[in-house]
Amino acid sequence: MGLGTLGGSSSGRPMAEINVVPLVDVMLVLLVVFIVTAPLLTHAVKLELPQARSQPNVTRSEHIEIAVQRDGTIFWNGTPLPREEVERRAAALALDAPDSEIHLKGDDAVPYGEMARLLSMLARQGLTRIGFVTDPRTE
Repeated sequence: MGLGTLGGSSSGRPMAEINVVPLVDVMLVLLVVFIVTAPLLTHAVKLELPQARSQPNVTRSEHIEIAVQRDGTIFWNGTPLPREEVERRAAALALDAPDSEIHLKGDDAVPYGEMARLLSMLARQGLTRIGFVTDPRTE
């Protein structure tokens, strides 16, 4: 740990060793500080929060079931209607109750274009709460 020799026989070159003892001392002090403070950081405040016992206020709006068969027949709540009548009823429904839910059912053989036209017609009328009803059975 000496920086030089006391005797007169020195080679005249500077010493090239790094003294790591102060670095180790600082690291040990930091380690002790972190060990002491770490449990204080994880301590949680215990609170007794109130428990809600009420039911949510759900306002049920009217829902309309529109079904499309593979031959193109459109049913409005089980009643077969032509496309023009479905569009007229959708416009009237959008004026009376725009938050009504539309449950759209389609036969598995109905072309995608037919369902897309029906969906876009309903959206044009202002009905935005449209959901597709599917069969949950797996093959």
